[in-house]
Amino acid sequence: MRPITHPTIRRSAARRHSGRGRRWAAALGVGALVVAGGGGLATPAQAMVTASVPVDFPTHCIPPDIAGIPPIDGTTKAEITVDNAVPEVGDTVTVTYTVVQPAAGNPVDLPLPADIMTPTGRVTVGGAQTASVTVTGPKKNAPVPGKGAFPSFSMTGTFTVTAPGSITLSPGDYNIHTSYIMELDTPCTVTDPPAPVSETIIATDGGGQVNERSILLGAASGAAGDAVSVTGSKFTPGAAVTLAGRAGDRQTADTATVTADATGGFSGRITVDDPATTGIVAYEGDAWDATKGAGPQAYTVTGGGEVPDGSQRLHTSVRAGTLSMVQDGDTVDLSAVDFGRGGASRGSLRTVTVEDYRGGPAGWSLTGKVTDFTGPGGAVIDASALRWTPACATKPGSPSTCAAGSAGPVGSAGATLASTPNATATGGEFTVDARLALEVPAYTAPGAYSAVLTLTLT
Repeated sequence: MRPITHPTIRRSAARRHSGRGRRWAAALGVGALVVAGGGGLATPAQAMVTASVPVDFPTHCIPPDIAGIPPIDGTTKAEITVDNAVPEVGDTVTVTYTVVQPAAGNPVDLPLPADIMTPTGRVTVGGAQTASVTVTGPKKNAPVPGKGAFPSFSMTGTFTVTAPGSITLSPGDYNIHTSYIMELDTPCTVTDPPAPVSETIIATDGGGQVNERSILLGAASGAAGDAVSVTGSKFTPGAAVTLAGRAGDRQTADTATVTADATGGFSGRITVDDPATTGIVAYEGDAWDATKGAGPQAYTVTGGGEVPDGSQRLHTSVRAGTLSMVQDGDTVDLSAVDFGRGGASRGSLRTVTVEDYRGGPAGWSLTGKVTDFTGPGGAVIDASALRWTPACATKPGSPSTCAAGSAGPVGSAGATLASTPNATATGGEFTVDARLALEVPAYTAPGAYSAVLTLTLT
């Protein structure tokens, strides 16, 4: 950031609902679970490409509160397949996660209709590279008879190969969203992660440049109007990053802007309103560019978004601002001291107002450094003689809290005047001041002395 020159200093002058009876459990049977038995089967990664295999793993499922039954521990049988088992670094691989046998079935006599289940989940990537791939499936299922087994379902997603070598793929957590009478979720987690490896691919070095940017979604599905958290890594430090919904090869109107921190990471949220959204991307620049972005990570809109007759949907947006500061003057007059006596020449820093309207996770730091004080005939008072006692106040309602720097010398090397930490939510308005004291030697030549104090906000 461009330094801002402060005043010339002059010596002179963040209950479970009980069940509503068996009738609710029958009507919403798709959300209630029964244990499906099974054992464990592990498939280790091998040094060569092998065909994918189904694996069994213990699963902990939590039925909707309205079902009125406790969590269920069962066994899931699943298989991971890919569209390319021998990719090059930089290639995009499509992953399909098929739950062959869910850890649940329909516990009631009431048959469940077709096309009410929307699955989402994650695939765990290990070996030469590590990642978590979001996968989603279509809202499609065969009718489920009373007390029948839930049908098999498949989910797909993609990831970019960033390193050569053996890459393993294991099934992860999954969720069954049901749209029958009510919108309900049944999340199932791997009891002892990671689950066994189902597929191993061998990546070779293609010799090209690799885009290592990546994003991870906080959820793989949600109703229209829900906000989903997005975290990213390996972006350009300090870059403005656009979060956007995708519907096939087009971008939807759902967007948000975040700023990458000094490590290239970020954390933000995007509200997804468009029911057609199938994925979320993040990119640098004015438009989607696969070489400067990450994703799409699969995302499914499971319900909501319908506009009743005679109604109108309203949209608005909040634009991210900037980090800036304003000072209420450019000159500080320190008190005079007597020749032969010397002592502290005192004054106050001109008040600085810091405004952080970026809306991202990054905090800020305000530092200062001072030149030597020069006087008549080349006389000098060393920069190390200037000390300050910082103070910082936070405007009520600001997400961040300002911390004053330590009292002590400023000097030519500089010191911290005030700062705020990185956090999930940052920003606000802050007032920064400091008491100044220049220690003047007793027999310093009489006359006016001046120096320049430069403040830098980053």
